[in-house]
Amino acid sequence: MYRQFGLFIGGQWQASVSGATAPVFSPVTEQSLGNCPVASVADTEAALASADGGFRAWAATPAFDRAEALHRIADEMIRRADEAARMISLETGKPIAQAGREWGLSIDQFRWYAEEARRIYGRIVESRVPGGRFEIHHEPVGVVAAFTAWNFPAALIARKVAPALAAGCAVIVRPSSQTPGVAMVMVDCIRAGALPAGTVNLVVGPTAATYAPLMASKAVRKVSLTGSTRVGQQMIRDAAATLKKVSMELGGNAPVIVYDDADLEACLNVAVPTKFANAGQVCVTGDRFYVHDRLHDAFVDGFVKRAQAIRLGDGLDPSVGMGPLINAGRLAEMERIVSGAVAAGAKLATGGARATGFNAGHFFEPTVLTQCTDDMAVMAEENFGPIAAITRFETEDEVLARANASDMGLSAYAFTTNPARARRTVSALKAGMVGINSFAMAASEAPFGGTNHSGMGREGGTEGIRDYLDVKSSQMVWA
Repeated sequence: MYRQFGLFIGGQWQASVSGATAPVFSPVTEQSLGNCPVASVADTEAALASADGGFRAWAATPAFDRAEALHRIADEMIRRADEAARMISLETGKPIAQAGREWGLSIDQFRWYAEEARRIYGRIVESRVPGGRFEIHHEPVGVVAAFTAWNFPAALIARKVAPALAAGCAVIVRPSSQTPGVAMVMVDCIRAGALPAGTVNLVVGPTAATYAPLMASKAVRKVSLTGSTRVGQQMIRDAAATLKKVSMELGGNAPVIVYDDADLEACLNVAVPTKFANAGQVCVTGDRFYVHDRLHDAFVDGFVKRAQAIRLGDGLDPSVGMGPLINAGRLAEMERIVSGAVAAGAKLATGGARATGFNAGHFFEPTVLTQCTDDMAVMAEENFGPIAAITRFETEDEVLARANASDMGLSAYAFTTNPARARRTVSALKAGMVGINSFAMAASEAPFGGTNHSGMGREGGTEGIRDYLDVKSSQMVWA
């Protein structure tokens, strides 16, 4: 399936100049889905040259024309929604309904930024110089390198490419080698926008052949990453050599506070499916559940019953509620996290092991741990899997202090029916995004991103286009 696409350079699909390919494996069957072309250094250098030319043409394109191009891309994405959802499910294993929603969120990004392209406003500032005034306007930053992870292979690309194109930038997309097909389908949809050749390019391959040339290139003026904190720290160091702009959407370890006045059933009805969506491989999912003493036992009982009812299997089966982890390494990591928590005194309420009944695939049971303490790794570190760690609390001040005791600051959540408590909680929590009675943080119209070790910059909303623009001021003086 990958050979019909390949690398996308200079407006054309092509094989690697070296002819090299690498297999892409299904997390469901552990069998190869096909062989993907692998970029060489020469391919990445060609993409850089192509993007440089594409940028000059695209930056000169009027904003209203850029907007129409993004709408054409969204139209094509709608037409190919079934194909895209199937590819997402094949490569990640996530349930097909979740894959379809991800593609829908990706379409929303192109629609939103089509309109934001028309609203890159400048301003006029009166000067202290007689007869003068300042004019402040915005220009596209240049060529952008977009690095994306495998867990949301469509949405993460859309959140970078759509605002970059709206701003007038050219983009080189470097997706995860575990999910290249989704990136290929999206880039093929982008062709419907009729952009100048070289405006969007796609390279897939190892670090030495793709990442290294992109980071070393002076032509790349901005890099955007969705990935781990460790990788983000390295990328920031590498970007410093050529003073590239950076935006980083990194790891999370989200607390979920369930106050004593929460609507328990409403909370459980959203918390459980959210926690186990994409097998828990979601940076903004709840990891640490702080439940008030009054509701704790009922919350655990309801959480466990709902977790046990989730059906595991191939995401292409519409009846499946949770698919596999992405690879064997993640499966082993889940076992390590659970065994470490139990050894430290946590109680295993359900799950905690590789799922039985499968001849292949990286399936892990939906897992609930109770009697967790804040010093346990399962509470202190992001597990990035289907593990919910639950603990008790007594007072509001106590739980807010415990929730904030983390280097991460991506998202945080609380459930309460008290508006005043809700506002106090939003103000107190140290996170870039806070949900009250909701986990729905990823929307095109709102900024998405974190603080502290969870990164910098924002994707989505009016704020999302700013990282792709430089500010220029000029003073005009007329005698």
